Amino acid sequence: MSTDELLAAVLRLPRSERARVTEEMLASFEEPDERVATAWAEELERRSREIGEGRVETLEWESVRARATRDLGLRRATRLSS
Repeated sequence: MSTDELLAAVLRLPRSERARVTEEMLASFEEPDERVATAWAEELERRSREIGEGRVETLEWESVRARATRDLGLRRATRLSS
């Protein structure tokens, strides 16, 4: 199968399957970096510890999403009015 044939076949897939193919293809370009993985593991442990100790306030996803959506709308409106 040629690259063009493969691409045509992928483009005929439903959106969710195209997204999956895209995700897998992009992931294939990433080379694992142990330093990054270690740094993320340490960061996740730190954050988990702070939550467990009550040193940080967690927020409900719905409120975070609503705030982000509102802020994005304000930025778009500002950009469009400029």
